[in-house]
Amino acid sequence: MNELNYLNGQQGYGSASAIQAEMSMASYVAKAMQRVFGKMFLGILVTAFVSLGIATSPALLQTIFASKLIFFGLVIAQFGLVIWLSAGINKMSGTTASILFYLYSAITGVTLTPIFFAYTGAAIVKTFFITAGTFGAMAVYGYVTKKDLTKMGSLLFMGLIGLIIVSLVNIFLASPAISWAISAAGVLIFIGLTAWDTQKIKQMAMETDERNVGKLAAIGALTLYLDFINLFLHLLRIFGSRD
Repeated sequence: MNELNYLNGQQGYGSASAIQAEMSMASYVAKAMQRVFGKMFLGILVTAFVSLGIATSPALLQTIFASKLIFFGLVIAQFGLVIWLSAGINKMSGTTASILFYLYSAITGVTLTPIFFAYTGAAIVKTFFITAGTFGAMAVYGYVTKKDLTKMGSLLFMGLIGLIIVSLVNIFLASPAISWAISAAGVLIFIGLTAWDTQKIKQMAMETDERNVGKLAAIGALTLYLDFINLFLHLLRIFGSRD
């Protein structure tokens, strides 16, 4: 990678060289992040089109949701793909990683189809744009801030674990008050995680050579995709109008 080789070879050889090296690095990181966000955006489009396509097809709805085996098989496949992609990213090519990411996005589109029957179309569209605006603002903050968000990210991750535990408990309690509190906490957690993950991916881009940018784009897109989808779902539970 020319930029990184230049940076490694020229550090400390004068302020002009240092500035040029810093600009080269900034340009390289910006291009890498563009690939991350571009792939994430395409993943969201895949999810949206798959979900909408199934929601408008009675035959597909009957095939998928009339069989618990098929539906829960897809849910298990979701978890399996996340684990596979996260754990095996260093052993696979960028193309393979991208295929797995888009496959995950498509399966998520299937499992999210019921929201079209639980909420009005207007509520879904409104919440999507609220999510996009909130996500975009926090991603920009995470990208440009000089503040180290590591400590905050660690606390948010602990909060996420707690949120999952409370959500599992509430399956049995079925408390509307707890459900609302879970959604409110989920919004705050994923707003913070969006900024932290963006900063973390940016730092990864600074340490990744050109040959591995494809892998970075796939795993970075998956991370931010999960932040976006979870933020969207928690906001939908708060602002969404039910049919």
